[in-house]
Amino acid sequence: MRITIIAALAQNNAIGLHNQLLYRMPNDLRRFKALTTGHTVIMGRKTFESLPKGALPNRRNIVLSRQAAASFPGAECFSSLEAALAACRDEEVFIIGGATLYEEALPRAGRLCITHIADTPADADAFFPEIRSETWRMEKEEAHKADEKHAFDYTFTDYVPR
Repeated sequence: MRITIIAALAQNNAIGLHNQLLYRMPNDLRRFKALTTGHTVIMGRKTFESLPKGALPNRRNIVLSRQAAASFPGAECFSSLEAALAACRDEEVFIIGGATLYEEALPRAGRLCITHIADTPADADAFFPEIRSETWRMEKEEAHKADEKHAFDYTFTDYVPR
């Protein structure tokens, strides 16, 4: 099984505010869709609840919730990351948030697909864990300038374990 973490981070590692993404960047959303379509995505309950249209199409959606009777339309529910991963043998799995799940999954990940956004938001309440250079090395980087659809410069960066 390959575990990939995918996220968009501000310069201070901020990823969200009030259970919403900080940025709506069309190219980042396109990359997210291209990478995750046809694969399994694992997310926390709050992340699922923040999805505007519910379960993501053309993907196996897994939601983690401690509520035993929880139901998420179009998604499977597991009580722990361990249980979810056990149900995903021989699959490529994408961890898509939120902050607590990123923290838990980071030591198990084989790849990080990160969009670094050249901005520091005035307010945020969810943060991605530090990507330590002694643990991760950059494998690929693709820089983009701000344009009419993207308010800030941004870089798609893939990391692999050292």
